[in-house]
Amino acid sequence: MALEITDSSFQDTVLKSDKPVLVDFWAVWCGPCRTLGPIIEEVASDFEGKAVVGKVDVDNNQEISMQYGIRNIPTVLIFKNGEVVDKLVGVAPKEVIAEKLSAHL
Repeated sequence: MALEITDSSFQDTVLKSDKPVLVDFWAVWCGPCRTLGPIIEEVASDFEGKAVVGKVDVDNNQEISMQYGIRNIPTVLIFKNGEVVDKLVGVAPKEVIAEKLSAHL
């Protein structure tokens, strides 16, 4: 299951992780985000133990969303060693997301 990441947990969960981290920036009212949600959950299951997969609700965590310039949602960022190494904007198929995350394992 994807972790709920907040402004206060972001540094420990994402930036200090020793594994790659996929972060889905989303909002409850966003239709495409609801489409992407189940895909993110599947990726979280597939990569359990190999990568961290989490979600940031942009309405409740505006500090992190602003820091990373999130203007369109859903946006997926992949972090490795505390740095953004890949980005996807909009809904993407599970295969595309998994392939991008696998590239950073």
